[in-house]
Amino acid sequence: MEITSIQSFLNYYSRIRERTNRLVRIVPAEHIDFAYMEGKFTIGDQIRHIASIERYLFAEIIAGRKNRYQGCGKELADGYDNIVKYFNRLHSESIAIISSLSTDDLDRKYTTPDNSKIAGGKWLRALIEHEIHHRAQLYLYLNMLNVTTPPMFGLSAEEVQKSVL
Repeated sequence: MEITSIQSFLNYYSRIRERTNRLVRIVPAEHIDFAYMEGKFTIGDQIRHIASIERYLFAEIIAGRKNRYQGCGKELADGYDNIVKYFNRLHSESIAIISSLSTDDLDRKYTTPDNSKIAGGKWLRALIEHEIHHRAQLYLYLNMLNVTTPPMFGLSAEEVQKSVL
């Protein structure tokens, strides 16, 4: 995907985020601390991570500032309701920052935490890829808990296959 304007990015990203929101909304509160293995991200960590890295890494860098990401632990928000509030608040802050950019900022070079340079449009595309990656992990976690998850686009793979018969 080539990002040609801030508005086109925001329109696309809002659809990506809605798919993530659909998944976050069905997380059973009693499983917010579930992890598939000791020492790995819990479901709550995954949600806090999406929020924190979007706001404190991606939004800070695109605003021309330094990385402020410091993790995704319970100290940021604990319990399902607090995690969802944190997730939504940080997303709103990130969108406010991104909305203030100009189309020229998409070509501007930004310095990443590893000191490499990247165009703003590519940096925003990486934000989307990052969210999709962690959303896929949430799908897996919920499937491990036998939680019925929504299909990403209309029909599930099984429903598409049945429609052929």
